[in-house]
Amino acid sequence: MKTLFSAVLVAVTILVAPEASATNYTLWVHGRNGGNTQAGNYNDFSYWGPSSTAAGVNKKAVNWNGTQRVGGENYRLRDALDCFCTGANWCYLVGHSAGNLQIGYALSLHGGSTRYKKNASPNASGVCGNLDGTTQVGWNIKWVDIASGAGGGSELADHGDWAMSEPLVSDLVTTTSRAMYNHNTTRSLWFYMFAGAKGTAYSGILPGQDDEAVSYHSTGGVSGSSGGSYCNPGDLFCGGTLNTGTAACSDGRAKWSYHSVSLRDTGEAYNHYANGNWAGIIGPVRSDVVTYAK
Repeated sequence: MKTLFSAVLVAVTILVAPEASATNYTLWVHGRNGGNTQAGNYNDFSYWGPSSTAAGVNKKAVNWNGTQRVGGENYRLRDALDCFCTGANWCYLVGHSAGNLQIGYALSLHGGSTRYKKNASPNASGVCGNLDGTTQVGWNIKWVDIASGAGGGSELADHGDWAMSEPLVSDLVTTTSRAMYNHNTTRSLWFYMFAGAKGTAYSGILPGQDDEAVSYHSTGGVSGSSGGSYCNPGDLFCGGTLNTGTAACSDGRAKWSYHSVSLRDTGEAYNHYANGNWAGIIGPVRSDVVTYAK
């Protein structure tokens, strides 16, 4: 009987296909740039800094033409999500500036769609082949970290301070960014917001605290159809205080659903820019990812 049982067990083992091993990835989605990153090359970290720098488990750079409109370039992110965040694989997402719009747009408008499970082996265009022909709904994502997010737009776009010949700038107008998709629809994924406050005199048209490019109303994930003036505690020249966590601002304005402020730059230490070395507000986000994206 033991011999018969062993033979049956061997036969069953042969017939059952082994499960694909699960791998975690960290996807970095950049913001506005000169369109000089290599789209489809997941190893090009030139927007951020040296590629040798630790930045989460199996880090991948999701490159897109950062001068073009979000909707036209969003397929680049969806290709990456299909590649690395389907089947048995899971992802951590990190966005900077307009990368916040790219992530929010993909999740809100496409996060409930049917996706083919992919093999995590991209071709030169950044597209992966089907794993086994089966599908799933949406992507496997653990959480999202956002460095100085432009999900709420920037008044620099409102006032034409950026090159208006760039199609992306029209998306960054505050009312446009906020109406682009339902920011409350995150597929129940948490967006952890890191808000910088090292502004300069020339960023005076930005309301409240800012990091030279985006104000707290956007970087803090504050809801509404337009921006507002929000600052650090004790600032008497603002409309309200940006509170940390999920708490509403001091004037009662709520954050979007599943948005939480992880860092409010009370020391005014972080500006908007990576400066080719993971600098500015990207620094504390990278540290957070190194700690938690395993």
